Amino acid sequence: QVQLVESGGGLVQAGGSLRLSCAASGRTFSIYRMGWFRQAPGKEREFVAAITWSSGNTYYANSVKDRFTISRDRAKNTVYLQMDSLKPEDTAVYLCAVSTSYGNYGIEAGYDYWGRGTQVTVSS
Repeated sequence: QVQLVESGGGLVQAGGSLRLSCAASGRTFSIYRMGWFRQAPGKEREFVAAITWSSGNTYYANSVKDRFTISRDRAKNTVYLQMDSLKPEDTAVYLCAVSTSYGNYGIEAGYDYWGRGTQVTVSS
């Protein structure tokens, strides 16, 4: 089992920035990839970004590319999501996820463990 705890969400004005963190504990040696998804009210959960734990390769949804940056600190078993130039349409609950094997990084089924999420609200 891997436990995940997200933090860093909040209320920010459009154009502002936030940095989310996700700390992993438990069987962290099994982590292959960590990702961020988001879910807005009435909408399906969507992929935001992912990072391969060993290589550091990163992947982004087109909607956040060039605005969001995913990174990781392997010593702290923590992944970060730096969000810049935020827009009202970025408002959602942001969830961290762990994959323990190679697979499709862009879909929910590609992940084995999930955090509870942190709310991000961007006002216009």
